[in-house]
Amino acid sequence: MDKSIRITNDSEAKSLFGRHDENLKMLEDEMSVKTFFKDGALSLSGPDEAVNSSTKILEEFLITIRQGGTIRKHDMAYAIKFVTKQGQAKAPSAPYELHDIYLDRIEVSSKRQYVIPRSRGQKEYIDAIRRNDIVFAIGPAGTGKTYLAMAMAVNALRKKIVSRIILTRPAVEAGETLGFLPGTLDEKVTPYLRPVYDALYDMVEPESVQDYVARGIIEIAPLAYMRGRTLNDAFIILDEGQNTTTEQMKMFLTRLGFDSKTVITGDVTQSDLPRGKESGLVQVQSILKGIEGIRFMYLKSEDVVRHELVQAIIRAYESEGKVK
Repeated sequence: MDKSIRITNDSEAKSLFGRHDENLKMLEDEMSVKTFFKDGALSLSGPDEAVNSSTKILEEFLITIRQGGTIRKHDMAYAIKFVTKQGQAKAPSAPYELHDIYLDRIEVSSKRQYVIPRSRGQKEYIDAIRRNDIVFAIGPAGTGKTYLAMAMAVNALRKKIVSRIILTRPAVEAGETLGFLPGTLDEKVTPYLRPVYDALYDMVEPESVQDYVARGIIEIAPLAYMRGRTLNDAFIILDEGQNTTTEQMKMFLTRLGFDSKTVITGDVTQSDLPRGKESGLVQVQSILKGIEGIRFMYLKSEDVVRHELVQAIIRAYESEGKVK
């Protein structure tokens, strides 16, 4: 089968083909098709199913590019897996086209402008946050659990949907007894909350972060400091939820006040709790299952957007059953 796609200009071709045509080379290698570009037309040849799937991917990417989106090498790799797994570019469990994923922009700040999902799982995740007041994001490292939650929090603050952001993490290595550690409160807390700070500083200018923290608009604190509070008009993120005990998880979830939204992230295979202590994130899945307004999202290795080797490492550990 032979098919042809019209490319309107050089800029469009450059964005679609990738640096040194890396996107087209990947498509040819993975889909067993041949491509040829001449006079504004990109021709594809090969087996019928491969050509149809490859054409669908390229057409979806063109829609993305023509509406101001960007395509990276990782996106081509994901699109190929998406199409070959589903047999079409629309997943029956979630009616998203590929361009729906890449054109969903979460405005954060003038520094980064916006954050976008890079997989169907990530798209489902941010849509779940939009539609529910409590969302649990469970999955391996690199799937965007904390980063996308942070983007949604910053976006909600910018749009005045909430008046503050509260970021918390269980300081499990310190046993939550931070008073016995040397230094000021900030010096004690910062090492345990560094990943949260990193995501925040990637989206908001440093001077703005410092101002927000000083004014209490952004609060970053260990989980122990949430006890006894009611959190109204806030976007609350609990990171590393697998390191909470059953009691801590219940305490945290009951802090939710009016006009607030909560996201709990974690990887249930990476608990730092003492041996024999059940994770609150594991237990809560059966306790709160089926409650309206609460959504459990399960991100997978294909949702990893770090270096492609991270996906390979996660799959290797999963296949060997060595994840602790």
